[in-house]
Parts: sequence; C-alpha cells; structure tokens
Amino acid sequence: MIKLYQFAPAWGVPNLSPFCVKVETYLKMAGLPYEIVPAIPPRAPKGQLPFIEDNGKRIADSRFIIKYLKESYGDSVDAHLLPEQRAVSNAMQRLTENHLFWAFIFARFGKRDGNWAENKRAIFGGLPPVVRDLVATYARRQMLKEMRGHGMGRHTEEEIYSLGLQDLDALSDYLGANPWFVGRRPTTVDASVFGLLANILWVPIESPLKEHLRSLKNLTAFCERVREQYYGPSPTKSEAG
Repeated sequence: MIKLYQFAPAWGVPNLSPFCVKVETYLKMAGLPYEIVPAIPPRAPKGQLPFIEDNGKRIADSRFIIKYLKESYGDSVDAHLLPEQRAVSNAMQRLTENHLFWAFIFARFGKRDGNWAENKRAIFGGLPPVVRDLVATYARRQMLKEMRGHGMGRHTEEEIYSLGLQDLDALSDYLGANPWFVGRRPTTVDASVFGLLANILWVPIESPLKEHLRSLKNLTAFCERVREQYYGPSPTKSEAG
C-alpha cells in the first residue's frame, strides 16, 4: 500500500500543508489505497512534505509524486483532458503553487505575530519547548528567505496581498459557474487549488486573503464541493468563519 508522509492533523483541514492536501485528494480521486504516516520535513528526502513510499521507492514533491502515480497506476484522473485543457490545468497549478502560495506563506510566517503563533503551535507544538522554539525560529527565517529569493518577499505587505488577491480573482473568474476547473469532472488542478484554498479558508490564520476568499462564493462553494465529495460533509458550516 502507498504510504503518504505528511504533517500531523491540525485545524480540522485535511492537512495544514496545501501540497499534502493536493496529493491526498489526488489519491482519493484516483481511487488508490493509501495510509497516512505523520512526519516532519527534516526526515523527508528533499526536506519537505509530502513524500510517498511505494514498492520500495521514495518520491518527494507533489508534482513528481503525481507523475509517478500516473505512470505506475494509470491516469484515471487527467487522461481524458484535451491538450488545451492540459495547458490550462498546468497554468492554473503554477499560478496557485508558485505565486499565490507565497502570499499564503507570508500570511503564516510574516509580520503578524498572532498568525505566526497559531502556525507555530500547529506545526511544532509536539516538540519539547526548547527544541520547538529553536526549530520554529529557524524554519520561519528560512521560509522568509525563500520567499525573498522567489521575489514575492521583496514587496511590501500591502503589495504582497494585492498580488494574492489578483490570483484569487483570476481563479474565481476562470471557474465561473462551473463545478470544476477543467472538464466535467474533478482533475489534478482541482486537487491543487483545493489544497491551497482550504488552507486559507478553514484555518485560524487571518489575512486579506481569507477575507477576500470568503467573498468569492464560487470558490468557497468549490471548496465545500471537494471536501464533501472526498472527505465527507463538514461538521459545521461555521468552520469557514
């Protein structure tokens, strides 16, 4: 059976990592059996989660994990897509994972100490206090360093969120009244977008991203649709508040 290594549960979302949610949702879409193994990034092949173990192999990074799963078990999720739909799928995933993601990271690791405190408890709360503080401080510094290297971290807080809101609007405008982003059934891009939006909408991290996402009713309905189809109905609709 496929072993999916990811963060321990927190906040009532499938996982506090958008990429862990993406992979787990894809596994559900593909109907592949798997088991979850709680892990921490230092033990991962590339120092980040998720990664999987399957048939003696370890594969890291959500893109390469899904590529491996398609090659090993067939592509029941995206095989029906037309070339132009595949192009849109890739573009939307890049927008989500390589641009909006960094505005999301700023909300969790940036200047708002209340948000950082929540994030720190969720990720590092199980560690001994002294180790927790050292590891958390190092992780925060590294994430902000990577964010600056990407380019997003060179902007002001207002500019970062402005760019993130543009990304949310782009996703909302493209989805429109459709249930899924490409085609008539869920595909990998839906798993990708859901992974990030769920981690903005349903977690105790306050930001302009969360406030704006709440106002985009087609995206909030999309998140509910994915959650109910693959994770069961939410305990209460007030979770998104």
